Amino acid sequence: MLTRLPRTLLAAAAALALLGGQAHAFDTRAKAAFVLDQTTGTVLLAKDADTPLPPASMSKLMTLYMAFEAVRDGRLKMDEELRVSQAAMDYGGSTLFLRAGERVSVEDLIRGIIVLSGNDACVVIAEALSPDGTELGFSRMMTQRAQQMGLTNSVFKNSNGWPQEGHVMSMRDLALLARRLIEDFPEYYPMFAEKEFLFDPQESQNRFNRNPILGLGIGADGLKTGHTQEAGYGLVGSAKQGDRRVIFAITGLDTTRARAEESESIVNWAFRQFAEQQIVTAGTTIAEADIFLGQSDTVGLVAKDDLTLLLPVARPEGLKAEVVYTGPIEAPITEGQRLAELIIQPEGLEETRVPLYAAEAVQAGGFLDRMAVVSRAVLARIADRTEGAM
Repeated sequence: MLTRLPRTLLAAAAALALLGGQAHAFDTRAKAAFVLDQTTGTVLLAKDADTPLPPASMSKLMTLYMAFEAVRDGRLKMDEELRVSQAAMDYGGSTLFLRAGERVSVEDLIRGIIVLSGNDACVVIAEALSPDGTELGFSRMMTQRAQQMGLTNSVFKNSNGWPQEGHVMSMRDLALLARRLIEDFPEYYPMFAEKEFLFDPQESQNRFNRNPILGLGIGADGLKTGHTQEAGYGLVGSAKQGDRRVIFAITGLDTTRARAEESESIVNWAFRQFAEQQIVTAGTTIAEADIFLGQSDTVGLVAKDDLTLLLPVARPEGLKAEVVYTGPIEAPITEGQRLAELIIQPEGLEETRVPLYAAEAVQAGGFLDRMAVVSRAVLARIADRTEGAM
């Protein structure tokens, strides 16, 4: 009786034309960091990226996401004016200096959160959307919505990141949230690139965006700074150069200068040390799989789509690549039938898996073909036993 065994084949380097090598790992000073190439979905750097940490004002991105959702769904309007509560006015830290009883448009509140990091503006939005009219009720909504979005290391206790036990986010969650903001609300994302917003002429000094990488000429256009004594200095940032966009989240820096330098260095590293390369061409044979009881002994394996990966440019030494399938595969086989998987592992980056399909149909062998296969198998077993008895 023939047994089907798992089989791993090394894909030919010539067939794949795989280039690339390990880029020098970025030695970040941040306590935790996550860097994502949005265009390809490639994770370029992950340092304690799934550790829940105090996010400070960077958690305001969740409040903004939910505000944008409410505008999109018609539950809020940009020109709608919301009343400022005493609870909102009582917040310290970064504020718009809102006064209890005054009414402020949703658009001004959103800009005040993005550009000026207004703690009070967050509370006004939160109370308007909360099921019970309180910031606490809204923070429960934030946690629930975050879980639905796959932000599994995020728990919110308030709307603005004010220090509170149990209010945490991971750097991966923050970066993925930034990606959702960019992709889900392109009509509002340009607000994150605004360098200043004068809300109150009597507070003219309170109009500048604290994001240190805006205006540096590196394509930076967002998103949010954060700082508390417990969290240190952090930034959720994004930059676009050409067709590529990089998103990153860092935290735990000691000073504003360190945050600015680290953020700029990450952007430059991500764009200079990696480049897109086409790895697989659709329809090109990657490898061959063994066939059992068929009119042919092998079948070509192809990908249905072109594959482009973001790879290091430092040292072109080739990539680890292998084709995995359970075989030999019994005929008949139809053209386009999924048979195998190509696994590509760039050193220092996450692996990529690509399904592979039969390049052509293979009919089952006739009686004589099958008898020949069985005869070869029987003879092979006899030879093995004879050799073992010697």
